[in-house]
Amino acid sequence: MTEHPDLAGLQRRLAEFAAARDWQPYHTPKNLASALSVEAAELVEIFQWLTPEQSSAVMADPDTAHRVTDEVADVLAYLLQFCEVLGIDPLTALAAKIERNEGRFPAPGAGDAT
Repeated sequence: MTEHPDLAGLQRRLAEFAAARDWQPYHTPKNLASALSVEAAELVEIFQWLTPEQSSAVMADPDTAHRVTDEVADVLAYLLQFCEVLGIDPLTALAAKIERNEGRFPAPGAGDAT
């Protein structure tokens, strides 16, 4: 069984991959945000004309599952590179956002004393 990769290790590998190809000059926040948007759109394209039922079953077809998995990887890769360039810790950012959303959108009955 392979070890589960950690976020920092993946970011390091992505940075090393880009550095080995001299891509850093192109990895500006604007370019990475644009690339992230394009990859997210490619993920949406897979689901574009599917019914809700079909979209829930995409992973049952190996070819479609492979496409979805690849696009998820592309989206995550660009997001991690974007965060690296701007010095954002994505896990800290997500935890803070969840906490804010819990305050903004309390669960029904969350404040009820029973």
